[in-house]
Amino acid sequence: MPAAPLLSLTWTDDVTGRRGHLVVDRLVRGVCSGGLRMREGCTLEEVTGLARGMSLKEALHYDPEARYVPLGGAKGGIDCDPRDPEAYGLLVRYLRAVRPYVESCWTTGEDLGLSQDLVDRAAAEAGLVSSVQAVYPLLDDETAARARLADAFAVEVDGIGLDELVGGCGVAESVLTALDRAGVPYARTRVALQGLGTMGGATARFLARAGLTVVAVADVKGTIANPDGLDVEALLFARDAHGTVDRSVLRPGDRELPGDAWLSAEAEVLVPAAVSYAIGAAEQGRITARWIAEAANMPVLPEAEALLHARGVTVLPDVVVNSGTNAWWWWTLFGDVGADADEAFAYTRRSMRALVELVLARAEAGGTTPRAAAHAVAAERLPVIAERFGSHR
Repeated sequence: MPAAPLLSLTWTDDVTGRRGHLVVDRLVRGVCSGGLRMREGCTLEEVTGLARGMSLKEALHYDPEARYVPLGGAKGGIDCDPRDPEAYGLLVRYLRAVRPYVESCWTTGEDLGLSQDLVDRAAAEAGLVSSVQAVYPLLDDETAARARLADAFAVEVDGIGLDELVGGCGVAESVLTALDRAGVPYARTRVALQGLGTMGGATARFLARAGLTVVAVADVKGTIANPDGLDVEALLFARDAHGTVDRSVLRPGDRELPGDAWLSAEAEVLVPAAVSYAIGAAEQGRITARWIAEAANMPVLPEAEALLHARGVTVLPDVVVNSGTNAWWWWTLFGDVGADADEAFAYTRRSMRALVELVLARAEAGGTTPRAAAHAVAAERLPVIAERFGSHR
C-alpha cells in the first residue's frame, strides 16, 4: 500500500458547484511536478493515483550526470467537460484558488482535456507568473532557462508544435524498443489508437513515419478504421482542439465504426491515449494485440492487466511510456537540451529507449510485468534522490 500523499485537497467552485482536486505526493527540494486535467467525473482518487505516478516518472528519469533534477510528484484535476461553456471560467477560478501552491511548490501544465496555451492563458488571468514558476529558484540562470523554454514552445515541425510532439516521440520509441527486442519488423506491424489529441496524434505520426501501419483511431465520435492503413497526416490536420476528426476528410476505404471498435482491431499494438480506466476485465477479453502502450495515464485497470499478462499480452506502463513530455520540459528548462527539434527528439529517443530496455529486461529476468519492474526501479531511485536532494512526504 503506497504511503499517504503529502497534501490532498478538494475545492468546490462557488459559481458552478463543481469540484477540483490537488494532490502532492511528495516534494523534492521543496518542489513537485504534475499536469492539470479536466474531464467530467474526475475524482480525488484518480488524481491521487496520477500524483503517485508522477513521483515514479520523475524517479525513473533520474540521471546523476544530468542538469535536470527530478522533482516530487503531484497532479491536479477538475470535474468538468472541457467542452462545457463554463469550463474556462472554472479553470481560472481553480487556478486562483490553488495559486499559493503554484507559486510555492506545484509546477503544472497541460493534461487530458486542456492545452498548454489554455493553461497559460488561465494562469495569467489568475495572477500567476507561470504555471511552472515554483521551479525557477532551482535554476542556475532563470532568465536564460525561461527564454530557452519559450523558444522551444515556439518550435513547430510540419505544422505541429514541438511541445505536442515530444510526448508522442517517447511513446513511439517505447513501442519500437519493444518490437526490436522481439525481432518484429516495423513494416508488418499494425497499430490501433484510442485518442488523437496531443499524445495520441503525435504517437500516430511517429509510428507511421517509422513504417508501422495505423489501422484504427478512435475519438469521441467513434472509430475510424482501414485495414490497409489510415492517412495519419490527413487526420491530424482535420482535428479540432479536442482531437475530434472532421469526417469529411475520410477516404472511400475508411470505415466509421463504434467508439470501442479500436479494442478489437486486428493490430499488434494498441495505444490507449485518451482516458483513464479504458480497459477493464471485460474489455481486455476483446484484445488480440500483443502489446499495449499506455500513452494515457492509468488506462488499464489492474485486474485487466493481470488477465492480459496471463495470456501473453505485454502492457508497457504509463509511468514509462508517457513520461517523455514531463521530462522534456525539465530537460529544456534545466539546459540538458536546447530549443531545437532534432536535439529534443534525439535526446528523448535515447532516454526512452534506455529506460524501456531496462524495464523490459528486468521484467523478463524476474518473470514480472513491466509495470512491476518499473515500480521496482523507481523504488530504488527514490531514496537516492531523497538522500541527495531531500524529499518530503
